[in-house]
Formats: sequence, C-alpha cells, structure tokens
Amino acid sequence: MTIRYPNGKAFRQPSHSKSKSTKFANVNFGDRGMSLESELNSSNTYYLENDIAVIHKKPIPIQIVKVDYPNRSAAVIREAYFKQASTTDYNGVYRGRYLDFEAKETKSTTAFPLKNFHEHQIEHMRKCLAQDGICFVIIRFAVLNRLFLLTATDLFHYWDHQADGGRKSIPLKDIEKLATELHYHINPLIPYLDAIDQLIEG
Repeated sequence: MTIRYPNGKAFRQPSHSKSKSTKFANVNFGDRGMSLESELNSSNTYYLENDIAVIHKKPIPIQIVKVDYPNRSAAVIREAYFKQASTTDYNGVYRGRYLDFEAKETKSTTAFPLKNFHEHQIEHMRKCLAQDGICFVIIRFAVLNRLFLLTATDLFHYWDHQADGGRKSIPLKDIEKLATELHYHINPLIPYLDAIDQLIEG
C-alpha cells in the first residue's frame, strides 16, 4: 500500500516500526525484539489498567483514495494520504498534568540525529509547553540498549542552534548529562513516569 503526505511525497515507514526484530543483549527480561513503540504501548497499558495515568498513542489521520476488492469479503487499501502533518507520538494526563511526547530510536552509538524530528513536531511541543504541558522525548540508542528521557526544553536548545551553524545531532555525552536514563522493569516495561515525577516535584 502506498501512503503519502499531504504534499504528495511518499511515506517511508520509520525503521523502528518495521517488523524486523531488534536484539538487545543486556535486557534481563529476554530477547523481546520489540520496537520502542511496542514497549511504550505496553507500559501505557499497565499505567491505564492500574489507574496511574491515561496516555495513548495518537491515531494517524489517513485519507484512503484507492481500494481494491479482490473478493466480496475483503478489501485491500492500495493508496492513502496523510490528511495533515502528524504532531507527536503520545499524549495523555498524569497527576493532573498534560503530557505530550515523541519516541525515537537511533542506531548511532555516539549521538542522536536531529533529522529524526520535523519542524511541525517541534512547534507543536513549543505550543504545549506554552500551555504548561510537560513535553519530552524518549530516546533509545538501540545498539547500546540505553534509554533516555530528554525534556523538550533541552531538545529545543540543540534544534535552534542548528540554524547558527550548530551540530545536527545531540552527542550522547550531552544526553547523559541532561537527560534521565530509564531502565527496563517488568511492570511497567519502561517506567518513564518515574522521571516525570522528578520533573513535577523538582
């Protein structure tokens, strides 16, 4: 199936969402081969079912333009367009505060490329922050099997300096200083709300 952006450009599925399994040698709970998105969805289900938070993956608005009907009981979508540019991956409510965040992965072992973000995502997070929301990004260095929660404010610093001749990526050593490192648990799999507690109480 072909899916296109509003400008007609073909959509390419991000590598972290592909079905190919990614192995994590240092995880104590087995070689799950799950994408970061799947792990966060599992964590959010735990938070929801235990009345801790209500956080969901945002649906992607798609306009279907071509459908084939190979038989009476089945339909195959052949072409579709995004109705509008997507914002961020997740949003919800925790402890009376609005949360809005992105989930990103990289195979780099030294830095996180800023090209993984889009201008409209950055602007969306700016607007949420202006309304006193809590905005952040969860970054996974897949090869290193390390997870970090970086606030949107820290992300903006690097994003804005690109225009001044700054780096096109955030060095891992900077992320280690600025971000909160997350560690896998059993339930929830990624306990990222522990880091949000620190932000709220700090």
